[in-house]
Amino acid sequence: MTNITQRIDDALNSALDEKRIVGAVIAVMKDGELAHFKPYGLANREQGKPMTEDAIFRLASISKPIVTAAAMRMIELGKFGLDTSVTDFLSDFKPKAPDGSTPTITMRHLLTHTAGLSYDFLQPPEGPYNTIPVSAGIDGDFTMEDNLARMVEAGLTFPPGAAWLYSVAIDVLGAVMAKAEGTDVEGAVQKYVTGPMQMTDTSFYVTDEKRLVQPYSNAAPEPIPIGDNFKQPFVPGCAPINLGTSRAFNRNAFQGGGGCMNGKALDIVRMLDAIRAGGAPILSKETTQQMMSNQVGPLRILFDPTGNTAFGFGGSILLNPAASGSALSAGSWQWGGVWGHSWFVDPTRKLTIVNLTNTTLEGMAGQLPGDVQRAAVGA
Repeated sequence: MTNITQRIDDALNSALDEKRIVGAVIAVMKDGELAHFKPYGLANREQGKPMTEDAIFRLASISKPIVTAAAMRMIELGKFGLDTSVTDFLSDFKPKAPDGSTPTITMRHLLTHTAGLSYDFLQPPEGPYNTIPVSAGIDGDFTMEDNLARMVEAGLTFPPGAAWLYSVAIDVLGAVMAKAEGTDVEGAVQKYVTGPMQMTDTSFYVTDEKRLVQPYSNAAPEPIPIGDNFKQPFVPGCAPINLGTSRAFNRNAFQGGGGCMNGKALDIVRMLDAIRAGGAPILSKETTQQMMSNQVGPLRILFDPTGNTAFGFGGSILLNPAASGSALSAGSWQWGGVWGHSWFVDPTRKLTIVNLTNTTLEGMAGQLPGDVQRAAVGA
């Protein structure tokens, strides 16, 4: 047993013993090689079903780097540009700014979450994303056209480029990609990312239900199963996150680029590490360097109260690890997913970590992501 395996085993066994998670698959690549890949705990506690290496998870926002990579490839090919207006492809997408104007929203705004769009779980219950409502793509069965129209009705929270706010922007990006490609979002992503990377289990719809893990939410004395219409508290003062398990099988619901995909740990770690290593076979080195560098200037993401995290394309950029309490190097590229996931790419160490658990919020924003980081780094 390698040292990294022993350290990660210790971190995961502690999380399982303390009933912070029910199960997980952890995959780590170092210098382009698989350094750790192992399942832990249970895929379904009620059925006594053990977790397996090829378990499929609902990915939530781990969809974002996958869809972003496909969009960046389309930009490389000249399908559209970073400064292309959304209305060049979606002529009716004209949400108004707070002052009543209809500003131009570009692909760059969408990719960096600076468009002025929002999420329902980042607004109070009486906010427009909850009263209209606008789907975050992890529940509900709206069509793409319906949800885009709802976004327009809700309007913008600020003028494009004025601030950073996590949002449905990547869902809009997916709609642009589908229009530009003359297909659905799945078709564009399969052509430019999941196909070339042979990510055969990464898709918007689950066909192998037996491998799909049961999700849970942290609770005492142990996590509780999540079903449809589950309300997950997230940001104090804001509405909960609406989670729905049946959406993974709904072919009529819109393919939200920001949170609707499903996949397995090995596929995701290989794709993220390909970006770290220069992009082949999906992207150029220049593009991957853009993705893993600050694209929002002085703006900072709202989830790091220390103000030490900016945003690139597809994930955040860690500026000051020590101030943020991170074991990773400055310039690390990272994000997560609300079903209980987190991922980290440390270009300096040539290290890529994918942490897929079936337990929220622990696997995304609890103790475990930091424990796995430190175990992988050896800190």
